[in-house]
Amino acid sequence: MFKFKFSAAVIKSWLAVIFLPFILCATLLIQPEPGYAASGGRIGGGSFRSPSIPRTGSYGGGGSYRGGYGGYGGYRGGGIGFPFILPIFGFGGGGLFGFLILMAIVGTITNSIRRGSSQSLASRTNSTNNLTGPVTMIQLQIGLLAAAKELQEDLRILATSSNTNTPAGLQKVLQESTLSLLRQPHLWVYANLESGSVPFNSAETTFNRLSITERSKLKAELTSNVSGQIFSEKNLEAKVGEASPTNEYIAVTILVASRTRLVLNEIATNDQLNENLRILGSISSEDLMALEIIWQPEGQGEVLSNEDLVLAYPNLKHL
Repeated sequence: MFKFKFSAAVIKSWLAVIFLPFILCATLLIQPEPGYAASGGRIGGGSFRSPSIPRTGSYGGGGSYRGGYGGYGGYRGGGIGFPFILPIFGFGGGGLFGFLILMAIVGTITNSIRRGSSQSLASRTNSTNNLTGPVTMIQLQIGLLAAAKELQEDLRILATSSNTNTPAGLQKVLQESTLSLLRQPHLWVYANLESGSVPFNSAETTFNRLSITERSKLKAELTSNVSGQIFSEKNLEAKVGEASPTNEYIAVTILVASRTRLVLNEIATNDQLNENLRILGSISSEDLMALEIIWQPEGQGEVLSNEDLVLAYPNLKHL
């Protein structure tokens, strides 16, 4: 008689793979219909390269970064593992962000199982963590009253003048963007924070999926500065200029990939949002692996109503 022993990690891995089709179907069914899309802007860059494990291709094409910290951070509200599936079906907790991280983790697990070897799953995981460690993913979304015209102007200036091809340049963009937001707390109306940790080899894919999801909410990108590639629509001054007084809201999304675990609080009040912005703004250039700041509207006369905002960003909570 043969006796088989399965570790908890292996059981969770197989359960996640088995239930993935059901999760995918349910997630697609609960996604809201896309609302009105306004033009927007984008600033970002970074790299997921590691000298310990050479890789071809990276997000944005920035410089190399050092990995090498151990441990595993948990997702706020579920933890990494099978219980991580549960928050996906709630409101304001997991949402699409949780689904994307789950997809990245399940993909990594599936590839490991397919590769197969005499080495145990635990040994492979420990070996990988010793080299590169997990990456913390953060998505912060804020809805402000459209009177925050100075914020739009600050972001445009950053997009046209920042060096997004270096860690120091990206850190400056993050710091200046959070400062601009911190200067207008009286205009904050909605916010939502989601964070979690993913394996290093899934971080780039997860970050790119999050970026594409947020960019797809824009009708067009009139202003863009990503990894040193600056783009602006022709006759930009005539198109963006001063925001129309008919505008109602401005939506800003901050995506961050950090090599260190950050302790952020759930957002229910202005004070909690204030504290989280200060924490994000203080991330060092050595720890900041990738960054994207996406905002809308950007075109003159474009309107982002309350209904448009809620449809495009369903996880936002009223402060």
